[in-house]
Order: sequence, then C-alpha cells, then structure tokens
Amino acid sequence: MSSYKIDTKCVQSGYTPKNGEARVLPIYQSTTYKYDSAEHLGDLFDLKAPGHMYSRISNPTLEAVENKIADMEGGVGAMLVSSGQAASLIAILNITRAGQNIVAMSSIYGGTVNLFAVTLEKMGIETRFVTPEMTDAEVEAVFDENTRLFFGETLANPALVVFDFERYAAIAHKMGVPLVVDNTFATPVLCRPFEFGADIVTHSTTKYMDGHATVVGGCIVDSGKFDWNAGGKYPELTTPDESYHGVIYTQQFGAAAYITKARTQLLRDMGSTMSPMTAFILNLGLESLSCRMDRHCSNALAVAEFLSGHDKVEWVDYPALPGNAQYELCKKYLPRGACGVISVGIKGGRAAATKFLNNLKLLNIVVHVADARSCALHPASTTHRQLTDDQLVACGVRPEQVRLSIGIEDVEDIIADLEQALNA
Repeated sequence: MSSYKIDTKCVQSGYTPKNGEARVLPIYQSTTYKYDSAEHLGDLFDLKAPGHMYSRISNPTLEAVENKIADMEGGVGAMLVSSGQAASLIAILNITRAGQNIVAMSSIYGGTVNLFAVTLEKMGIETRFVTPEMTDAEVEAVFDENTRLFFGETLANPALVVFDFERYAAIAHKMGVPLVVDNTFATPVLCRPFEFGADIVTHSTTKYMDGHATVVGGCIVDSGKFDWNAGGKYPELTTPDESYHGVIYTQQFGAAAYITKARTQLLRDMGSTMSPMTAFILNLGLESLSCRMDRHCSNALAVAEFLSGHDKVEWVDYPALPGNAQYELCKKYLPRGACGVISVGIKGGRAAATKFLNNLKLLNIVVHVADARSCALHPASTTHRQLTDDQLVACGVRPEQVRLSIGIEDVEDIIADLEQALNA
C-alpha cells in the first residue's frame, strides 16, 4: 500500500510504466500468453510463480486496476469481476456453503436482498436479516455456529442508511466472523471501511467508480486482517484445496489467502470475468473519481437544502443534511460527504411525484444512479409499479418518493430544473 493521499492514488496507483513504455495503461486484449518453458507454465498453475496463464483468471490490464483499487481501499489485494452482483455472490460463496448461513442488514440494495433471500436460499445458504433498531444482544442472537459472515452497505441503496461500522464490526468479530461491506455509494474517496473494522469490501464499479454509465463491473477487496485460522471455522482457507493440488491458502498466501482463493477457485470455475476494455474504461473513471465525488457531494447538499425549504416537498432524506436521522453517523464515517443520491417526498403522493418527473428537463428519467449526469426515478411507478400504496410502505418505498442522483453539472442549473418541475 502506497503512502500517497487518496486523491493521488486515484490517478497514479496500479500502473507504473517503465522506461519507454506507454504512459497510459495499455489494453491487453489477449486471452492467452506465451511462455518460454513448460516448467514456467506449470509453476503458474501450481501458484508458485506470479504471472498470467489465462484471461478468465487474470489479465495485465485488470491487474493494474485491481492494484489501484486495493491501494485506494488499503487492502492486500483485489479482484475485478463482471458486475457488482457477481462481486457480492463470490464474496459470499468464497467462505460459505450449503447448510450454513449469513447475517445481513435489511436495508441493503434490493437486488442484493433478492440474491441473498432467493438465489442463495436455493443453494442451501440461509440469510438472516437484522435492522439498526435491534439491540446488540438481539443481533448477536441471530448468529450461530454455522454463521459465516456479516454483510452491510456503507450507504444503503436507496434507503441511505449509514452503516455503523464500529458497532457491527465489534459484533461480527465477537461472533468470530468477518464483516463484509458494500462500499459502492461511498467509494474509497468518501469512506474506507477497513479503517473502521471491515474485513472484506465489495463494489459495483458500474456506479461512481466508472462514473459515466458506460461499463458494468464489480470488485472484491481483501483487507488481509481477518484471522482465518482462529476458531477453525474456515477450512476452505486453512486445509488443503484438492481442486488446486492441495494448496493451503493461509499457509502459501498469508494475508492474501481470501482473495487468492476467490480468484483461483471461484473466478476460475464461475467465469464472471471483466473484459480488458471494461477495465481500461473503469480506470479512466477512477482517475477523476476524487474530483467527481467532491462535486457530487457539494451539489447534493445544496439540492437537499433547497428541497427541504420548498413548500411542495413533504420530506427530504440525505445523510449529510443537518437534522437528518443519519447525520451524526455520516459525520463520523463520511466526513467528506454522503455521495449524490437523495430521496425526496413530493406533496400530493404518487400522482404528484409522477408529474414532477414528467416535467424535468435537465434531469433524465433513468433506472440508474451515481454517474456524472443528474437523473431521477419514481420507484413506485417503475421498479415497484406492481405494488399498491400500502405494499410500497411495507417494503420501505413510499408512493410520493422520488430518488434523485445529483450529477456534476452546475448546481444552479440543477436546482432551476427541480424548481420549475415542482412549480409546474
């Protein structure tokens, strides 16, 4: 891990050209690599030598971007995959199998809830959901000898609940399991979960890391801090892996045991591989990430302040807004800002919220968040269209709710568009 500040790491980490080499990270658009001897290739397959054997498992372009993200998060290693959902799935399957369970916050992204509660359930892995309102004793009671990890999000999507790292890291470690955190909305620019006790971090790089809504991707980052040998709960890492010549990951790879197993076993077998071109585009986004996050945050706070004083707005939910229920946790864990996503309630319910969206001109209606362009979505009439108003409230989506993703345009233009749409 380099000693540079996060702003510098965004630009400089991961790739260092040698004399006469390309200044910009090259795209290694090749599935295969040439070797001087069969012995060298054998050593690669035995994990005795560094290098690339096949691009489904690793690639020089991806490796450079992985090294950058690992450096930004402060981890010992990272692995890029095809999507954020793939990152969450592999992060779980790497240390969990049928008959075991995981604990997760109920406020996490709806797609992840479905992945955990439906798809993992079909694989024989149970998910036990907990809420911030539960006491520590109530949360601890959910764990048992078959619990393998605790999962949360730095900033829940779209609930915007701020994860109380120190509280839940203490619980996870007391129960002998790692804390896995999705850091998508915050990015390492706004929050580095390893500094607050998290052990594994996941990302949907599709969002702010790319920043331009151009490529889908995901990433897993290993802190290297969790003791996989303690308690004997993780034989996948501490006993011979017969699918890889009997390697014992904790013995051969030490602090990087978790991320090495994820690559050589699960990425190898599942094939959720990111393409070199996608990694190249992602790297371009990472180079401007720090600048963009500052702009997203300052614009979003200004918008939240404007909306909170508008007579046609019923409520505003933004963690960095003074008076918000999440404000103190936001100051503690996200002092630089709370990203660009805002939830707002329009007076008049579903009909008024829909009309508000239809009157927007600068902000586009899209099923996406967290890129450079400001956008908006009314969950009740789109992603949750099939539900009644009562059902919407039951699942945490209100009929009057609009989700705003504030971009990096001039904030006066953003506010002017919101104002004319509210007044229309």
